[in-house]
Amino acid sequence: MTAPTALLKPLTLGDILLSNRIAMAPLTRNRAAADNVPGPLAALYYTQRASVGLIISEATQISPMGQGYIATPGIHSAEQVAGWRKVTQAVHEADGHIFMQLWHVGRISHSSLLPDGQAPVAPSAIRAASKTFTAEGFVDVSMPRALSTEDIAQTVADYRQAARNAIDAGFDGVEVHSANGYLIDQFLRDSSNQRSDAYGGSIENRTRFLREVVSAVADAIGAQRVGVRFSPVSGFNDISDSAPQPLFEAAVAQMQAIGIAYVHVIEGETGGDRNTPFFDYSALRSHFKGVWMVNNGYDADMAEATISSGRADMVAIGRPLIANPDYLARIAQGAALNPLDQATLYGGDARGYTDYPVLGQ
Repeated sequence: MTAPTALLKPLTLGDILLSNRIAMAPLTRNRAAADNVPGPLAALYYTQRASVGLIISEATQISPMGQGYIATPGIHSAEQVAGWRKVTQAVHEADGHIFMQLWHVGRISHSSLLPDGQAPVAPSAIRAASKTFTAEGFVDVSMPRALSTEDIAQTVADYRQAARNAIDAGFDGVEVHSANGYLIDQFLRDSSNQRSDAYGGSIENRTRFLREVVSAVADAIGAQRVGVRFSPVSGFNDISDSAPQPLFEAAVAQMQAIGIAYVHVIEGETGGDRNTPFFDYSALRSHFKGVWMVNNGYDADMAEATISSGRADMVAIGRPLIANPDYLARIAQGAALNPLDQATLYGGDARGYTDYPVLGQ
C-alpha cells in the first residue's frame, strides 16, 4: 500500500465540502433495537468512522412495508427519528458528514416481518429465488403481490416523507437505494417487472418509478442533498435484465435531469466480484455531470488510481471500514489493516461492531 494523495483531496458534494474522497459504503449490520430504532451503540459505530469524507448509513426502511430483514432500522416513526438524531449529532461533533440510505426491499421480504403478516409488495407478483433473515433464521422470501397504481403513489409519498424525516434527524442528505434487487431495482429490470401499464414494458416506463421517487425526494429536501445507488450487472437477490446498458444509461441520464448530487455505482456483482460480463461504465458516466462514486472490492491502491485517473470522484469502501474505524489514518500511513471478523457481521452486540482496535492500541 502506497501513501495516497488524490484520495485525501477535498471534494465539494452539493453544498458540503468533504475532507477526502472516501465514502463509507452502506452496510447492513442487523443491530437495531426494539421497534427498529437505531441501537445504543450505533452513534459510537458511525462516529468511530467519521474521518472518511462521507458516511452513507446502513439501509433504512422508509415504511413498515419496506422491511426485509430482522433488526434493520427505520425512518418512519418519531422514535426512529429521535434515535437517528443521536447518531448524526455525534458524527457532526466529530466533524463528519452522513447521508441516510433510503430503502424499500419490495419482494425481498417475508410475511413474518411485515404488518399483520401481509405479503411483500413488488412491481409484479413474481417470487424471487432468494432468502431473507428472520427470527427463525434464513428462510425463503414470501410470494409478493403486485403494487396497484394507488399503492405506487403511496410508496412515492413514503419516500418523500422518509427523506424529510432523515433531514429532521440531522442527516446531511439521503441516498436512494436503487440497487441490489430491491424495490426500485425490481421496477427497473425486465425479469422482475412484467407490468403492462405505465410502469412496465419500455425502458421509459420501467424507469418511471425511479424518476417519481427521486423527484419527490429532491422536491422535499433539495436535489443537491440526494444521491442514488445503482448495480447495473449484479444478479443479487435474483435480479437481471436483458439489456442493462441502455437501461442504466437512461436511468443515469434521468438523474442528471433531476440534478442530484451524486450517482453511486456498484461495479460488477454485489459482494466484490468484478469478473462480470462486459459493461461500459465510462459510457454510463458520460450521462452525469455530478459527483461519480464507485464501489465494489476496492483496496486503497485501486481507489487511489481510480481517483488519480479521473475515472471517479469518490470511492465507497465497505468491509475494510467495518474492521478499521481508523481506515483513513491506516492508508495514509501505509499501516496494515485489521482482518474482518465474518462471524460478527450481522446481529449481536459490540463485538465486531465497535471494538475493532485503532492504531496504537
